[in-house]
Amino acid sequence: MTMPLPATLPRELRIGHAPSLAAILGVPPGARGLVIFAHGSGSGRHSPRNARVAAALRRDGMATMMLDLLTPVEEQDRRNVFDIALLAARLRSAADWAGAYPPTRALRPCYFGASTGG
Repeated sequence: MTMPLPATLPRELRIGHAPSLAAILGVPPGARGLVIFAHGSGSGRHSPRNARVAAALRRDGMATMMLDLLTPVEEQDRRNVFDIALLAARLRSAADWAGAYPPTRALRPCYFGASTGG
């Protein structure tokens, strides 16, 4: 039986361009993959529930990226919350960014979502 890796301290960053998206990235030593959180409406990168899930995933050796798929201005228009093409493009952009970022470039991404994030 292997011991879980210690949790790493996640850090705030911005990813992408026009618009850049706020994210929290945590990469434990020897990470085996990257879980990108697709938050549902009314939730974001500071969700306590998703922060607990992300911490557990990092302890088990997975990197995590919790990001806000919409900017604060975009969130004001409720239609954006259900714009699946826009949200999917943002998730693709996050995966592309992670594929170019040195600490995560070798990690295979997957998505975790609930509600409209699912």
